[in-house]
Parts: sequence; structure tokens; C-alpha cells
Amino acid sequence: MDGYAAVLRHVEDQLASGRLGVGGQLPAERQLAEQLGLSRPTVREAIRVLQALGVVRSGVGSGPAAGTTVIADPAGGLGTALRLHLATRRLPLADLVGTRVMIEGHSARAAALAPDPAELDRAAALLDRMDHPDLDADAFHQLDADFHVALTAAAGNAVNTAVMAALRDAIHTTVLDAVAALPDWPRTATRLRREHRAVLRAVRAGDGDTAANRVTRHVEGFYREWARHAGG
Repeated sequence: MDGYAAVLRHVEDQLASGRLGVGGQLPAERQLAEQLGLSRPTVREAIRVLQALGVVRSGVGSGPAAGTTVIADPAGGLGTALRLHLATRRLPLADLVGTRVMIEGHSARAAALAPDPAELDRAAALLDRMDHPDLDADAFHQLDADFHVALTAAAGNAVNTAVMAALRDAIHTTVLDAVAALPDWPRTATRLRREHRAVLRAVRAGDGDTAANRVTRHVEGFYREWARHAGG
């Protein structure tokens, strides 16, 4: 088992055994890293996945709200969602693209008709962070993956949201791998920012067909660009 999977398995075991419950806090990153013999960046990224799955919430500063708090009941499919995430670290590209288009197209259309305003606000905040001029490609695509999860969550379908959250790492990994093959990453990043904004505008305008078409073109277009420059 690689280090990344070890963190998720450890947390799942703690939840399933009852040693950790709703309202409890995970150890600090440094302490958890020492317990599992892992690096802090590995632990940090695993916690990001748990946040995307809605299992934990991370606070900053000091006091009771600080640290990483468990906010989800481990019953009712949490273990399945975590195992799905672990199984999707590497997926055939065509399968990943097809699944994303199916889920995100449906979700964009549904969110335009009956959105969750809090999730749309979160999606907008992620896009604002992606505009930072000093953002490197890895950080950009972490936020990119989070944006697509938030957009799916805005539709209110718990199953689609769980699948997209579980796919989050596969999305980030495959997209980051593509950057090395692109001849002009800054230009591509500018286009992706513009497309993200266009999708969100259509959702907020209540235009479900346009939102679905835009997110489909956005997802498929990026992978076509990658395949073209990677030679196939």
C-alpha cells in the first residue's frame, strides 16, 4: 500500500472502529505523519481528499474550531466512497473523460435549475484563487479539481457528488501529467479560467443546456489538446 492510501485507510479504520467519531479531531499533520511514517505533504493531500468527500472540515488559527474535525457519520457508504477513491488513482483516460462528461454535464444542467447557492459560492471562490498570478500548475489543478467537485455538489445529487469526489485525485493526476506535454501552459491556463467562468455564469443564469454544453466542451477539449500534443 502506498503512503497516500495508508492515510485514507487509517482514517477509515478509525471511523469504522469507533475510535474516531463525528465531532472528533484528527491528529495534527505532523503527528499523523509521524504515526504512519509518511511525509507531511502526503498527509496533507489525503486530508484534502477527505474534505472533498465531506468527511472532515479543516479550520485555521487556534481554539476549538482549529484543526481537522470529522463532520460525517461513517455509516451509510463512507467506506465505499473512500475505497472508490483508492481504486481510481489511475484510470483509463477515455473512461475518465466519459464519466466526467456524463456526471458533470448532468450536474451543470441540474444545478442551473435548482442550485445550491453555497456550493456555487464555493466554486466561485475557487476560481478567484485560480486567478492568482504566482500559482504553479500543481496548485492550479488542485483548485481545478475542487471546482469541478463543487460544481457537481451544487446540483444536490449525493451519489454524483460522491463519485466526483472519489475521482478527484484521478482528475488532478491526469491533468497535471498533461501539462508537461502542452507547449504553452500559461496560454492554456488562461483559456481554462475563461471556460470555468463561462460554465459558472450559465449555471447562475439558469441556462442548463448552455451550462451542460460548456462543461462538456471544456472537459473534452482539454483532453483533446493534450492528446494532440502528446502525439495521440
